[in-house]
Amino acid sequence: MSLHLSSVVVITALVVNVSGILFILETFLRRDEGAGRIWSVGFLAAMLTTLAYAVWAQSDGVWWPIAVGNAAFVAGTGFMWLGCRRFNGRRMMWAAVVVAVAVAAAGLSVAVEGDAGGDWAGALWMFGALVVFAGAGAVECFRGALRRSRSAWVLGAVLAFQSLYYVARTTVFIVAGPETALFQTGFGTLGLSFLTVTLTIVAVVVTSVLRASRAPMRGYLPPAGEHRAIGGIEPHAAFVRNLGELCGRAAVRGEPVAVTSVRIDDLEQIFSAFGSEVGGAVGETWRASVRKHAPANAMVAEDGATGLLVALAVPSSQEARRQAGAIYRGVFDDLGRVGGGVIPVVGIGIALSDSVGGEPENLIRVAREAASRAATSIESSVLIGDADGGAPVTQ
Repeated sequence: MSLHLSSVVVITALVVNVSGILFILETFLRRDEGAGRIWSVGFLAAMLTTLAYAVWAQSDGVWWPIAVGNAAFVAGTGFMWLGCRRFNGRRMMWAAVVVAVAVAAAGLSVAVEGDAGGDWAGALWMFGALVVFAGAGAVECFRGALRRSRSAWVLGAVLAFQSLYYVARTTVFIVAGPETALFQTGFGTLGLSFLTVTLTIVAVVVTSVLRASRAPMRGYLPPAGEHRAIGGIEPHAAFVRNLGELCGRAAVRGEPVAVTSVRIDDLEQIFSAFGSEVGGAVGETWRASVRKHAPANAMVAEDGATGLLVALAVPSSQEARRQAGAIYRGVFDDLGRVGGGVIPVVGIGIALSDSVGGEPENLIRVAREAASRAATSIESSVLIGDADGGAPVTQ
């Protein structure tokens, strides 16, 4: 059976665009966090890629669709990596700059060659960026919060395969050339189209599962503004700003700052299994309980749909442990009185500024990772996070 290039490109565009539209629509239905929004931009870029290449397939010697397609292709993979970094709570500024530079280089490399560049203008710039971003995304899937999700392992395997595929494609492109039978058979546009369809379907499924674990559907829980008005829980952005000021004041006095992350990793499963009434009761009780049992002078803030953060200056690490233990026992007792006997898995992680530094985002990341480990730990539900892992504290 012979397949026409234009038909394959159109079919690929259809699959990618339908998948991207579904993911983006779901973004509007969820109280999503940063990772889901970034992945949505990645799918938008993928949709633009297929549309640009579809225009190229129907055109004759026009270079601008190649420039747009190459740049969008790099952006799509780059934003997949950025979404993984955001999911793991890692710094975004330098990574975003790298992606922006790579996207610009992929497009400009085609524009510089112009009509003389042919169908493969700027290919090596694009191939190199895809190798790096897909490989970096694969690495990110096996570290931090993503490492504890088997769905993320699938995404990591897909991104690793994409990176290796482009390593092989680049090698054959340089050694044999794009017009050879070897390249056209194994790494030509037809083969790439089938690979793109497969990767897109897997990426949509996996990122939807990962996002669902952190962003319940709207209507399950009240918006963050209501939490602040009723329970004194701050939005995340205000917490990061206030935490930076607290760390600065505490450093002058030589006092450590403790950031405690309290997470319920199976809240989405409770909604699915027992309905929104039980899930909503569990979520509301958990939030109110954390605020009630946290010290009166502590800052409490949102951390996605399944996490809360508590921060305050403490005289010692022992006091931080004691306060975290009090929060855990109080939350566990309060949850036992609601939800029809449904007790979620609660994990608590602590990050201390005297061991991990006073950078707010780093404190939050370490506490969040320790809480995720605690939620799956058999030995303890409270862990102290540091640069090398977590030390269990039996509660």
